[in-house]
Amino acid sequence: MDLSRLIQRGDYEWELPQKGNMRVPGILYASRALVEAMDEKVYEQVRNVATLPGIVGASYAMPDAHWGYGFPIGGVAAFDPEEGGVVSAGGVGFDISCGVRLLHTGMHIEQIRPILPDLMDALFNTIPAGVGSVGQIHLTDLRMSEMLRGGAWWAVEQGWGKSEDLDHIEEHGRMAGATPEHVSGHARRRQCDEMGTLGSGNHYLELQEVADLYDSEIAKCFGLNPGDVVISIHCGSRGLGHQIGTEFLVEMAKAARDSGIVLADRELACAPAKSEVGERYLGVMRAATNCALANREIITHLARQTFAEMVPEANLTLLYDVSHNTCKDEVHTVDGEQRRLLVHRKGATRAFGPGHEELPPEFQQTGQPVLIGGSMGTASYVLAGLAENEERSFGSACHGSGRAMSRRQARKIWQGRKLVDDLREKGIHVRSPSMRGVAEEAPDAYKDVNEVVESAEMAGLARRVARLRPLGVVKG
Repeated sequence: MDLSRLIQRGDYEWELPQKGNMRVPGILYASRALVEAMDEKVYEQVRNVATLPGIVGASYAMPDAHWGYGFPIGGVAAFDPEEGGVVSAGGVGFDISCGVRLLHTGMHIEQIRPILPDLMDALFNTIPAGVGSVGQIHLTDLRMSEMLRGGAWWAVEQGWGKSEDLDHIEEHGRMAGATPEHVSGHARRRQCDEMGTLGSGNHYLELQEVADLYDSEIAKCFGLNPGDVVISIHCGSRGLGHQIGTEFLVEMAKAARDSGIVLADRELACAPAKSEVGERYLGVMRAATNCALANREIITHLARQTFAEMVPEANLTLLYDVSHNTCKDEVHTVDGEQRRLLVHRKGATRAFGPGHEELPPEFQQTGQPVLIGGSMGTASYVLAGLAENEERSFGSACHGSGRAMSRRQARKIWQGRKLVDDLREKGIHVRSPSMRGVAEEAPDAYKDVNEVVESAEMAGLARRVARLRPLGVVKG
């Protein structure tokens, strides 16, 4: 990206000045090196988002930002419905409520290392992964509606989870305001056999070792100690969420035109939040969010079953579950006034600071756990939200390392089988149904996650707590 068009506000903050039809400025949070390496499309998309009606504050990009559909991945924008604010399917993304949850196992690396290959085989055989993967659960239309309304609560009620998990999930495991009756038949059909599956792309279940601590006090509150083995689960709403995104991008293109909204890019298809289309999308998007929350809860249940058979002394407990493709109705202070806003986070995660009323009691002093996923052979991180982030990006932070090249480019450079062999030599055991998928997710196809999380901390978005080293990966 050409830095001459930006105003540097700090070592880790860059401004796109408000020009032309931009209603607010753009703000990028990243180191100089990360900004320079960003695709020019990030600049264009941050600028274009700033032209949408009702946007408040700024159009933000996180340190892991890269090109996406309409909004950049790593983009954050808040809209005021009372000021003509819009809701955009492109600002949420296709994989609605894709997110990460982190589980303690109660085990130390020395207890797991001798059985790691067998344990990864068992997890791979238990948890379906890959394109078109299906599980053992089949949902009738009635059960589908119950799931779309109930989220993780529904999964627990069905015996596929534990009630103590619910307070450690965003929205307490169930997003209010879902309208399953508006979810199309096609979306329902795509999802009826996909509950409890990882899917493809960058989705995974990963065993990790707590390698380093940056804030020992917060780490203690989070229950993280060096050598602990934890589990990260990264997946979303599968075929249902993708179908909803596809359908509403078409419908919103017409709604924007009918509402007199001039789009800087047709991919920014949106509708006034208070319109029939806007309200219907919000209800359906919330249903898809519940689908993702239920899906991750079911996968957790399957992981617990596997550990119970392989490592009976393990105890899988949930630290936290965060989503990073969402639009949430939140109250934020803007210019000293509290306003109810629709906060779009696409490839960005909520990162509320200490004292926020949405957080469970055990995180009131520490801030929200912020879970940053790596890329198979690289580190993942646990961060904690900062109170000052409320003023910086509506309580948001990065969600991962962010792609440095396309999947197509990655396939030209790497071979999946060789990557699996090379990672095994490093002690990382990869299980995947697709060597092509492994090549697409090569570690070097992503930005340096260490620099991304350092930028997030230095920009005041979240505080580093722990670095997690991969041990084994079930990869879609």
